[in-house]
Amino acid sequence: MARIKYYYDTETCKFEPIKTSTSDIVINFAGFLIFSLVISIGLVSVYVNYFPSEREADLAKENQQLLLKYNILNTEIANVSGMLKSLQERDDKVYRVVFEAEPIPMEIRSAGTGGTEKYRDLLDEKLKREELIVNTLQRLDKLKKQMYIQTKSYDEIFEKAKEKARMLASIPAIQPISNKDLKLFASGFGMRMHPIYKVMKMHTGCDFTAPHGSPVYATGDGVVISSEAVGGYGNQVEIDHGFGYVTRYAHLSTFKVKKGQKVKRGQKIGEVGSTGVSVSPHLHYEIEHNGIKIDPVNYFFNDLSPAQYEKLLEIAKQERQSMGGGY
Repeated sequence: MARIKYYYDTETCKFEPIKTSTSDIVINFAGFLIFSLVISIGLVSVYVNYFPSEREADLAKENQQLLLKYNILNTEIANVSGMLKSLQERDDKVYRVVFEAEPIPMEIRSAGTGGTEKYRDLLDEKLKREELIVNTLQRLDKLKKQMYIQTKSYDEIFEKAKEKARMLASIPAIQPISNKDLKLFASGFGMRMHPIYKVMKMHTGCDFTAPHGSPVYATGDGVVISSEAVGGYGNQVEIDHGFGYVTRYAHLSTFKVKKGQKVKRGQKIGEVGSTGVSVSPHLHYEIEHNGIKIDPVNYFFNDLSPAQYEKLLEIAKQERQSMGGGY
């Protein structure tokens, strides 16, 4: 049985029963529901914030691991960028200087990657920190392009190095006969009294006296362009070394190479003789560079010590002053 509530009526001076209307009941019930809802939301909020679900706990842990990996990746990108910068500086200031290659312009080395629009298709609209992801992708893209540019630079340097090696092997750099003691050098480059015609005449090479049949060697890598008798030079071998250099070996007794044959520095190409205009067995040796005959004595540095080379230069100087020697 429901409890009846009363109130004191001052007009009748009696206790009258309280009559509850339907609207009051509805309002009270609604207020109760609202109050309960507010309390429930508060309790759920507290529970969610301080007591996460197993799924949320796993996601939070995964986020922490991803953040740690991102920091590690960011550090690695910075380290690789620093190493690449060091390689670029060494490339420009050492390798490209040594092999006479132009430095790569900075605008090419910087390898711009363009705006962020190219990465939009890779992103999920639900992902947060979009700028962080885009920035990382841009840095990786730029780093890959810079590394590609550096590899192409090394390809160029490698070709330059091979070309330099070919040039060093091809340039005349030794004496054409065995002359370690320097006693076989007979006549140098320059004006002299011709031993047969008895007139002042330009001597366009240098002469080495040697016994008949002594071996004659190619002074650099090259290709034989002639192997034949030529007037006053007698039996003569000419070698094209490339890079503008041509050498000539005259008065030979025999040939050991033929036209079109490739030869290496130090390879035997003939033997000393006295063919052509000659008074005794000797080798007449000439060097041309870009069509101009030059003093061969400046190209004997590869098989002589510094002291021997200085001595040979002094001998050549004395020979020019005396204007002697054979032809």
